[in-house]
Amino acid sequence: MTQQGNRMNAEEISTASSHLSVAMTTNEVNNAQTTGGNGMVTSAPGDLMIYFLWAVVVIGVVGTAANALVLYALVASKQYKKHALIINQNALDLLSCVFLVVVHSAKLGNIYLTGTHGYWFCVLILSENFIFVGINGSIINLATISVDRCLQLLSALCQHIRQQHCVS
Repeated sequence: MTQQGNRMNAEEISTASSHLSVAMTTNEVNNAQTTGGNGMVTSAPGDLMIYFLWAVVVIGVVGTAANALVLYALVASKQYKKHALIINQNALDLLSCVFLVVVHSAKLGNIYLTGTHGYWFCVLILSENFIFVGINGSIINLATISVDRCLQLLSALCQHIRQQHCVS
């Protein structure tokens, strides 16, 4: 009885493992599901992601055009010497928008990454690090502009108070 029991356990294990390997290697062919029997097909989450990526690319293109136009206007009117921090802010925003377009266009391309080139493409472009460098630089520049404006205001206020004391 023990030999027969061992043989049955071995058969059960081999049957279970063969079903397990079939279940693990089967790919789902159709991701769309019908809902409620009304024949309407729901969209897969990947479809929504494609629309989101396209929206981000459009926002990036509009931001790139707007920041380039502002930079051009400041340089053409020779105001870039007076407003260095504003020029820096627009340049950082332009950089962020350009990389936003590049990164999300690459994600839309669904590039197959292999080898060393694929690794570096993933590390440099798909990781979105260049976007965050531009955004963080922009945040620091906005804080610098705020401190600069605050110091200008306080300087003018102190000068006005000194003039009031000198007159009286």
